[in-house]
Formats: sequence, structure tokens, C-alpha cells
Amino acid sequence: MAISSELGKRVVTAVPAAIVAVWAVFAGGAPLAALLAIAAALSAWELFRMARAAGLTPFAVGVALAGLVPLVVHARYLAIWEPHLTLLALVVPALLTMALFSRGTDAKPFSAAAVTLLGICYTGGMLSFAYAIRYHDYAYGDVVMRLAGREVHVASGGFLLVLPVLLTWATDIGAYAVGRTVGGAKLMPSVSPGKTRSGAIGGVVTSVLVAWLFVRYSLQPAAQLSFTPLGIVLFGVGVSVAGQVGDLVESLLKREAGVKDSSSLIPGHGGVLDRIDSLLFVLPVSYALMGWLLVPAPR
Repeated sequence: MAISSELGKRVVTAVPAAIVAVWAVFAGGAPLAALLAIAAALSAWELFRMARAAGLTPFAVGVALAGLVPLVVHARYLAIWEPHLTLLALVVPALLTMALFSRGTDAKPFSAAAVTLLGICYTGGMLSFAYAIRYHDYAYGDVVMRLAGREVHVASGGFLLVLPVLLTWATDIGAYAVGRTVGGAKLMPSVSPGKTRSGAIGGVVTSVLVAWLFVRYSLQPAAQLSFTPLGIVLFGVGVSVAGQVGDLVESLLKREAGVKDSSSLIPGHGGVLDRIDSLLFVLPVSYALMGWLLVPAPR
């Protein structure tokens, strides 16, 4: 009964969240920027909460700054504001100045500034690559599709962004299924005792397979973009490895903080950071790989 109740919580929270996320991905613009800003701010809050549990004292202003990063990226895309590199660099001396005047030496001012800056980059900075992928230089305009007998205009950049998200889910599912079935040696028992080497390999294989299917039957016909066969393998492996490393990194941080979940914001799922820890690594890696491996779809 407890298992059924827990599963019910997961479904009730996961389905609406997935619908909103998919809508924001294809809508792009302000909806996507707002979703990324909220996710970044909540993730930063959870990260700072864990940091405090580990004896560190990050600045609360980092939560707001993390949420601002995707909005700044959105503003830059709209040509509303072009942030100068010098202005961005001033965040570091600003945090150190705050440490100087608000923290004594006993309050670990050095770690306070360092953890705050890490939180901003780790959450807001990494998530902003989702916006960059959605508006990738290779994604040209809208794609006309027929759904239920009607023509629907869908942004090709939406398909690009769905790909790394889909591969992240595929890696999780493949790793869990193979790990539970095959078992064997642990991948990194001191960090995440439940993960196995066979599961990690299974996640990579599943990622490559799903990448091939998505590119062949969705990305090519819908967005007119593709990868070479070698490119599909490299992209699938790169995304899968990045996602698994991202998951292990958050597990490492939670172990230092002595907590099971980053928070209890999402019933049945833990915290926001628990849900997007893999994506935080996948998104920048995907953006880089797309720049190297994407090619026009074959005619």
C-alpha cells in the first residue's frame, strides 16, 4: 500500500510537470526563460540549504542571481540588453565585498563567497544552455506538421532541446533496468551504493539507441537536422556519460551535507535539484557536441 501511495505521488507530480516542460520547450521565449529561471532559483536554494547542512554559509542573494541568469540570456537574445563581460565579472568582487563587511573570520567568508558563486554557475549558468540549444544557430525557423488533420507550426529548435532531455531519461531508465537485472560490481559505492557498472553501460547503450531512433524518425524529418552515424554514437555516449556524472556529483554533495534529498519540494521525487542534476551536466555538453556534430539532414 505504501509503494502504491508513493507511486501515486510520483505520477501526480510528474505528469503535469512534464506537460508544462514540453510546452515551454516548444514555446521557447519568455515561457522557457521563466521555467529555467524558476528551476535555477529553486535549485540554488536547495544547494545552499545543503551547503549550510555541511557547515558552509552561502549568501542568500545567490538564489536571486541564479534565477536571473536565464532571464539575462533571454534579454540578450531579444537584444533588449547586452550584458558586458566586465559587469558579469564584477559579481566576484561584489561577493567578496559582502563577505568583508557581513562576515567575520569565524563565519568562513572565503567559503561563503566561493559556494555562492558555485551555486550561481552550477544552477543558473548550466540551465541557461537549454535556451542556447532551443535557439541554436542550426535551428532554422518553424516546421509545419500535420496533427489531427490540422497544420501546426512547431519550432525546429524545440526538437533539438528535446533530444538531450530524452537521452537523459533514456539513460536513467536503461541504467536502472540493466543494473537491476544484471547487477555486478558497484560503479562508485562510496558516493552512490546503488549504481553498478553494468547499469552505467546499459544507460550508455540505451542512450545511443534512443538517439538513433529520435534522429532518424523525428529530428531528420521534422527539423531537417541530423548526425552522421559516428556522430550519433558520440552524441549518445557523451550525453549519457555527462548525465551519469552529473547525478553522481549531486550524490557526492548530498553525502557531504548528510541529506537524502536536496529538499522535499516535489512530493515523491525529492527536490528540484534531484530531478535536474543530470541535466545540469547534459545541457552544456550537448550544446558543445551539437556545434561539432550536427549536419543538415540528407535529402
